[in-house]
Amino acid sequence: MVLSANEESLIKVVRLLPAEEAGKVLIWAQQLADLGGGRPVDWSDSWSDDDLRDATIASLERFEEQEGH
Repeated sequence: MVLSANEESLIKVVRLLPAEEAGKVLIWAQQLADLGGGRPVDWSDSWSDDDLRDATIASLERFEEQEGH
């Protein structure tokens, strides 16, 4: 399999991490892949102000839930 430059760069970065942190990155990447449901990502899409606002709100809510507030 031939890797793109971005794929090679990602692998190099993950290899530099301590094993525990690399494992977290791999789990996170798998979770992102699962969210995509096998659909290709359209990288030409850009985030609108509403998208950014919604993502920020969701992120803050999740952080507060995890922190127990």
